[in-house]
Amino acid sequence: MSFPLPDTVDELKDLIGREVSALRASVRRTAERPSSPPPSSEVTSPVQLLAPVPAAAGHDSAPPRCLCSTHDPGATGTCAVLSAIPASAVLLEPLRDEESRTVRDFRIVAGNRIRSADWLEAPDRQVGQRFLEARPGAASSGLLAALSDVVAGGGPLEGQYVDYTEQRMGRLHRAPLLYSAALCGEQVLATWRPVQSRTELLTIDAQYLASLGWGNWDLLSGKVTWSEGLSRIFHAEIQMPWSLEQLCDALLPDDLTAFSEFLTSVLAGEEPAWTRIRFLVLGEVRTLDLLGRPVAGTDGRPWAVNLVARDLTPQIRSRRRLAETERETDRLRRQAQAERRVADALREALLPTHSEALAAVGLTVAASYRPAEPDSAVGGDWYKCRLLPNGLVLIAIGDAAGHGLDAVARMSQQRHALAGLAQTGAGAGEMLTWLNELVCSEPYGETATVIVGHIDDERVLRWADAGHPAPILLRDGRAEPLHAGQRGPLLGALPGYAYETTDTRLRQGDLLVLYTDGMVERRGEDVTKGIERLADAMTRSSDTEPERLIETILSDPDQAGPEDDACLLAIRVD
Repeated sequence: MSFPLPDTVDELKDLIGREVSALRASVRRTAERPSSPPPSSEVTSPVQLLAPVPAAAGHDSAPPRCLCSTHDPGATGTCAVLSAIPASAVLLEPLRDEESRTVRDFRIVAGNRIRSADWLEAPDRQVGQRFLEARPGAASSGLLAALSDVVAGGGPLEGQYVDYTEQRMGRLHRAPLLYSAALCGEQVLATWRPVQSRTELLTIDAQYLASLGWGNWDLLSGKVTWSEGLSRIFHAEIQMPWSLEQLCDALLPDDLTAFSEFLTSVLAGEEPAWTRIRFLVLGEVRTLDLLGRPVAGTDGRPWAVNLVARDLTPQIRSRRRLAETERETDRLRRQAQAERRVADALREALLPTHSEALAAVGLTVAASYRPAEPDSAVGGDWYKCRLLPNGLVLIAIGDAAGHGLDAVARMSQQRHALAGLAQTGAGAGEMLTWLNELVCSEPYGETATVIVGHIDDERVLRWADAGHPAPILLRDGRAEPLHAGQRGPLLGALPGYAYETTDTRLRQGDLLVLYTDGMVERRGEDVTKGIERLADAMTRSSDTEPERLIETILSDPDQAGPEDDACLLAIRVD
């Protein structure tokens, strides 16, 4: 299917609307059920939640029941709709000092039933209590002072982080919460929700460091889902992501044709589609690399669209700044400082593995990163091992060419671009093909080596290789490198190359070791000798515990003192 390219933004939006309407009509005609529930993806803002709902024709409209004890039965007010707010919510009445008239506490007038932590009572169970009685940790955490500022006219409280701590039954409890509050007449409407887990926070930080984000547009239901990274790129609330039509409105006029070609190819079911587009966001031009992939439905037509975006704006801005720099020494000083900041921030964000989740699916994992220079926290080597939402285990290891901040930046982009591509459900060869296009699009001309694979619940490893040393499999006391069906070229060396996937069936007790070339390369020596030396070290080791095996290898005199950064990733099938 092909579409005529539109000449204006309005024509492009009309094309999208026609295609989505035609798709929905087609699916309705072929649906087995005569009716379907309305899409659950429509985003309702807190303001809309407060709006009255019109009564259906021919039926009486009953007002919402008030949740507090201060109104007559049947009365309506803000507290009557607290149950519709998708977070813990209370309506607070200020309690003032009689002489100074300053707020010394609050009384909980109404609350809903949503609990933000297992050990915290639901707000509706605390109606009538003083706020410090219900939340004794509010004073020490600064929450009471922040709510008092709202009453004093300091403006609304928007997503303030509160590390709430409280002692109950001799035990200390802690809950990181995000509080929002605003005046509602003479009272205060306050809501709070738990902060994401540490893993989610690290993922958000990683997206920020790599200037990466991804989103999904469900064409049938209209549901749009954005990652934190994409919301940050477009300066939009994650609860209110942009539709495809809104993206069109933000286009720079000169990029209309390129974006039209990109979007129409995705809607036509062609994949993958890659382009570079500029958007006007809050008065600033942002340049993005976009990767689009259609998600086909049962009729073969795209029912959803996945987009991965990499924001090049910081890089472009940095290059312009550097071009204006008059002194080379000043540029080198800033580069060294930036390298240290990035390295320190990445040390904890990039290197951990998700051991608990992997153990739940029968895998024991250990990893080690050893820089060639002791004072260097992170270089161009990286690895990734985590359980994906679809049940597959993603494993990867790579080496971005070069040293210093440039290598760290490319490593970060490649690693987190892979994390975004993994959300699409694509296979190892397909992900490497897309990653190769990303590296080829870089103006620096640098290359990288990568191995990417999935382990499924049948213990089959499906992997693809882009110029990287093959993994070594320790089985029945003997270690040998795996043989790839076809080893592909380095990333960035050959645009348009399609990488192939190799299947390797694993057994219980197998121990798979992935590594970077720093473990096997020595000056003036064939790399195959280094691989044989590493395999011999694994064979001689009596340790089948991944962590102890890595310690044994690193303590081996033949493996000591790498001339380059080195990574090891060991995975045992339990």
